[in-house]
Amino acid sequence: MSKTYRIAVIPGDGTGPEVIREGLKVLDAAQARFGFTTERVPYDLGAERWARTGETLPDGVLDELRTMDAIYFGAVGLPGKVPSGVLERGIILPLRFELDMYVNLRPIKLYPGVPCPVKDVEPEDVDMVVVGENVEGLYAGVGGFLKKGTPDEVALQTSVNTRKGVERVVRYAYEVANRRERKKLTFCGKTNVLTYAHDLWQRVFDEVGEEYPDVQRDYKHVDAWCLLVIQQPDLFDVVVTDNQLRDIITDLAAVLQGGLGVAASGNLNPEGVSMFEPIGGTAPDFTGQNVINPMAAIGALKMMLDSLEEVVAASAVERGMAATFPKLKGMGAGEMGYSTSEVGDMVAAAVQGV
Repeated sequence: MSKTYRIAVIPGDGTGPEVIREGLKVLDAAQARFGFTTERVPYDLGAERWARTGETLPDGVLDELRTMDAIYFGAVGLPGKVPSGVLERGIILPLRFELDMYVNLRPIKLYPGVPCPVKDVEPEDVDMVVVGENVEGLYAGVGGFLKKGTPDEVALQTSVNTRKGVERVVRYAYEVANRRERKKLTFCGKTNVLTYAHDLWQRVFDEVGEEYPDVQRDYKHVDAWCLLVIQQPDLFDVVVTDNQLRDIITDLAAVLQGGLGVAASGNLNPEGVSMFEPIGGTAPDFTGQNVINPMAAIGALKMMLDSLEEVVAASAVERGMAATFPKLKGMGAGEMGYSTSEVGDMVAAAVQGV
């Protein structure tokens, strides 16, 4: 008997609906070939809704999302239409925090045929996974102002790091590393300066590591990591870090895989519902032109299928992506030599085995 999954679809703003459309096209091909089905529940969330109604997450939406098998998310935000921070605090962070998506997973992989702007870097050099804490740290929102708007103003932003929060994401990272061929895990931090928060991280990293004797572990200061990941990306297999550093280093590392046009992300609650998204943002200057690269959204779909344990379908999507990349002239918007929909058609055809 085929299995049916309930998928919440949040296309969002700008080019978000265009890339999600192509991801769903590939999903159609995958489920037709591999014998599962999906019920897709659309949600109108983002800048356009906020501009019309003033709402970010309407009452009841979070409860509905908890009942889903996965969330497929495009991008939200339109510069100049919504004040900075409104959608981040009103949609993105509540989805992560309230649904306890405590792991951010970012695969960094350079596929053959994808141009890398870093000299002499080849596909065999770039195959890593960054595991980031996703609901604590500086993004927990603990802080405030004193004497705001005066010459004596004080702004405080506190990094929240709990033993439970750190340990569960570190353990997840060890599990990922233990399943990979190289079995190497790097903690990226700043223990020489963040002597409280990252002292906790280092102790937990070492203690949990004793339970995984087959995993080689090491440590890199974040500044050194940023240098080494460009100079010697093959040094890294799985990387674990806190919320803010994850946000920074994954976009840097995305350069190695061809840019944000191919960068996908998972926000995971291993015990609940998880959300999968491309990382490139809404790209409003290209809205409606059918020129945006949909590969990041298709890569996010591949991650979603993996999380649903449709691993054969996920592998077929990855093979379809790998077969399509060499046909593209570039990875940026308007650089591919094909339209957004044509790229989706090629991946879907490859998944179908056409």
